[in-house]
Amino acid sequence: MLNRLAEVRGSFNCSQEQLASDLKVSRQTIISIEKGRYNPSLPLALKIAKKFNLHVEDIFIIEEDNDDL
Repeated sequence: MLNRLAEVRGSFNCSQEQLASDLKVSRQTIISIEKGRYNPSLPLALKIAKKFNLHVEDIFIIEEDNDDL
């Protein structure tokens, strides 16, 4: 899954540390999400979207395999 978290976070002038604190996760979790090493749980993805008043789909992009369609 791709994400635009770093871009979105930057547009709101929100540091990784601040976002982590607001979401009650570690800064390492935010770094891992931004680098694509970790996909957040649905509850965490929803919290992130709510924090920025966006839809989950505005931040997280699921790569679809056309063979499965």
